[in-house]
Amino acid sequence: MRNDTEVYQLRRLVARRMTPRGALAFVRRHGIVLEGARGPVPNLAEAVAGAPIRGSWWGHAKGKQIFWLTRAVRDAPDVLVCRLVGGKVTYVHRRLWPAIVRLARVLGRPNLAALREVHTRGGRHELRAKLFPRWVPPAVQRQARRLSEADAKRLLGRMVRQWP
Repeated sequence: MRNDTEVYQLRRLVARRMTPRGALAFVRRHGIVLEGARGPVPNLAEAVAGAPIRGSWWGHAKGKQIFWLTRAVRDAPDVLVCRLVGGKVTYVHRRLWPAIVRLARVLGRPNLAALREVHTRGGRHELRAKLFPRWVPPAVQRQARRLSEADAKRLLGRMVRQWP
């Protein structure tokens, strides 16, 4: 259930049309964001809609805008697209990559596969996965090694406490 502050913030966002820059700022600010599913972290679709969405965001009045903004976020080099939270499409901002790399055993290595949407010759879209840790840049690996498990958990804050 959303508290009054979260609902107010969602309504404020809808008052102005969200842009790709705004969508990326939303992910940067929250660190870990679901694409459209409900869960223990914010989701981009509701931020774009400005209110909780009943059912699928595809059928929402702002469905097309949500689609294009999710694609902008998926294409951003500072955003990892994976299935970290509840097996749902999750965005993780680069500032948290060292923490999730450090906690990979706890979070589940399969959940950290980097997802990328590709367009096939036949015009279909396919989601391809680059297994963890193949996508991890060397600098992020070094930062992760310097982090203690406790520091990594602190960086992820309330998010990590809500996962098994």
